[in-house]
Amino acid sequence: METIKTEVVVIGAGPGGYAAAFYAADLGKRVILIEQDKRLGGVCLNSGCIPSKALLHTTKIMAEASESGFRGIHFGAPRVELNELRAWKDGVLTKLAGGIAQLAKARGVEVLTGRGRFEDSRTLRIENAAGQQFVSFEKAIIAVGSRPALPRAFDLGNPRIMTSTEALEIPDVPENLLIVGGGYIGMELGTVYARLGSKIVVVEALGSILTGADPDLARPVLAYAQKRFKEIRVNTKVSKMATSGKQIKVSFALADGSEKSELYDRVLVAVGRVPNCDDFGLENTKIERDEKGFVKINSRQETAEPGIYAIGDVAGGIMLAHKAHKEARVAVEAMTGDTSEFTDIVIPAVVFTDPELAWCGLTETEAKAKGIAVEVSKFSWAASGRALSFDRPDGLTKLIIEPETERVLGMGIVGAGAGELIAEGVLAVEMGAAAADLAACVHAHPTLSETVMEAAEAFYGHATHTYSRRKRSQE
Repeated sequence: METIKTEVVVIGAGPGGYAAAFYAADLGKRVILIEQDKRLGGVCLNSGCIPSKALLHTTKIMAEASESGFRGIHFGAPRVELNELRAWKDGVLTKLAGGIAQLAKARGVEVLTGRGRFEDSRTLRIENAAGQQFVSFEKAIIAVGSRPALPRAFDLGNPRIMTSTEALEIPDVPENLLIVGGGYIGMELGTVYARLGSKIVVVEALGSILTGADPDLARPVLAYAQKRFKEIRVNTKVSKMATSGKQIKVSFALADGSEKSELYDRVLVAVGRVPNCDDFGLENTKIERDEKGFVKINSRQETAEPGIYAIGDVAGGIMLAHKAHKEARVAVEAMTGDTSEFTDIVIPAVVFTDPELAWCGLTETEAKAKGIAVEVSKFSWAASGRALSFDRPDGLTKLIIEPETERVLGMGIVGAGAGELIAEGVLAVEMGAAAADLAACVHAHPTLSETVMEAAEAFYGHATHTYSRRKRSQE
């Protein structure tokens, strides 16, 4: 069989993979992009970021309608047609995937459908329904992503035990849904199903939910969930699951050492993700993996095999689409002779719960753990006219500031639209801005972005809409 030759091959067409392929093509390289699924976009587009946000938006409309009575606006009870909801969600995904395919064609990127496997350090075998073909390459970028972790003890082959992939298909609205894991996936999908009518119980093995965020920022999210979920249990582990008729019997090990069992209609396991490195032919190269199975890389995204790079979830670290996108840029620039490295990159994190939660740079919790001296300046949204105008005063904007230089080291926001607002924090941290810079920038009124300015002004003791005894000169 004839071997296709190319300069660059990218394995995986998720947000990191197609970004790498497009960038390499823009720089004049001949590129082949390999994807085993028929639809481009990877997990993020097809069974992760995009469908979850679509469902969060849809169910948010329902929640806002049901909570508008005190404003004098009354709606009847919503009627949810799951088939129509799924069709709308899938339409969004199809449109976006089609756009990626068109961009690939416009750039001259050749897309091959099938599963890639390394035959050696310069050859890939592509297997699909039509057979197999081979690709010979000069450089390769591995961007095959990750999949939801499902511990063997929970993998009973019962479709009522779901990962996020199945949960996003909304097979039905279970009366009682257990969510194992209080991270961002569990809390986001818990929000969706609670709005649809499920009674949600979240169990988390650690002492709190959303452990990556500062406790004061996670608190409003927890407060919302406690009102709308049946229960949130921390310091609780699932010890066993078993099929019991049409339900799942779940045994728990509680914090006090006792055990209890309960029945649920469905269980969502959201305890992390594992890399897609199995049966990939890595043993036919010099590529190394760590103890958790992730591909080892250096700051230039290079693996132990010269000419082969790894980006995104498969390379470990923070598993976020925008991190993969940045790594794609670094990898392509590294392979084309640039000095680009993935060091000191500010990666924002966003949890699309209600309220949204976002942060970037150094957190207060990290500063305490590392013994870094910082000052914290906050502005409560209870003093924001814009937040009050749509009844969301539960937000908070927070700055982490270096005392001597007054440089902004981090920002955290909880509240409606926090995911959009955090970009200003990323820019401030990335550019080395001082609190005075944020305070001096005129922000439109009335907007939520004003809370960033007022948090900076509060650092100097002269925020207009809050009072502080702090008095610091602002040069």
